[in-house]
Amino acid sequence: MMGTQMKILGLGGVFFKAENIESYRKWWAEHMGADITDWGTMEWESDGKGRTMMSPFKADTTYLAPSSERFMINLRVDDVRGLIQKARNGGAEIIGDIDDTEYGVFGWFIDPEGIKIELWQEPTDSQT
Repeated sequence: MMGTQMKILGLGGVFFKAENIESYRKWWAEHMGADITDWGTMEWESDGKGRTMMSPFKADTTYLAPSSERFMINLRVDDVRGLIQKARNGGAEIIGDIDDTEYGVFGWFIDPEGIKIELWQEPTDSQT
């Protein structure tokens, strides 16, 4: 099909194993506001902004620490500080301090299944 542009439209989801699926879903719904669908997926409505990405890191990176998983989930959010507090209130292990950079605001926690979650709030006009 020459002349037809084919491209990836976005991330469809992240799939992984969990020890206790129901309690994991419940934690995300109660503490982070995820909608649980009839299919059992945890979903958030897109705001139609931003981009979804995949990014490999070197095998010896410490960026995903202290999780021992080979992946980390980055979520684009509207309030890193508020969601870090919600995660803390839900018993999540908070990693480091919130980092306010020219690239936006970042915060990290370990979720109930040991997965490192990176929250990213896009920079405002005053940050750029």
